[in-house]
Amino acid sequence: MTATRTPEGPQVVSVSQSSKHNFSKDRVDSVLLVEGLGLDGDAHSGTTVQHVFRKRFHPTEPNLRQVHLIHAELFEELAQDGFEVGPGDLGENITTRGIDLLNLPEGTLLRIGPDAVVQVTGLRNPCRQIDRFQTGMLKAVLPRNSAGKTVRKTGIMGIVLSGGAVSTGDEIRVEVPAGSHRQLRCV
Repeated sequence: MTATRTPEGPQVVSVSQSSKHNFSKDRVDSVLLVEGLGLDGDAHSGTTVQHVFRKRFHPTEPNLRQVHLIHAELFEELAQDGFEVGPGDLGENITTRGIDLLNLPEGTLLRIGPDAVVQVTGLRNPCRQIDRFQTGMLKAVLPRNSAGKTVRKTGIMGIVLSGGAVSTGDEIRVEVPAGSHRQLRCV
């Protein structure tokens, strides 16, 4: 593994991919994002829906889930509840640090590394498979806030607007869209 610089601001903690539709993804040193498709060689790459369950019912819908990002801070929070989770374990492609991913508005641009640009499309909605990974985790990542509303903590999804290599240690620059903002919904 090569040494990486640590930027002061938001950064990539880890990158992961899998050519199979596994729950977890394998950690790698770098990934290649391809414009309009997602991660080169990843099972969820494509212009139309690649999620196994969704594809059965809506195979021609656009793929708004080309890239899955999770904040590393979630792993630390889950550790306090007794869960052991690391990068790639929950199926994300890019693990971040220093960005409040869940509160970004729809359409936010994430400029990752020297060239890649991911546009945020929505929240990931965790399914029961997460309890097969570790019993009780679904409840931990789907708590209710003080108003009784479900909070989805398992990251965000996006599409690749501009391709490029993304590696551990890369800087992430956040560009929130101008004007009124739409809160993230499940995609």
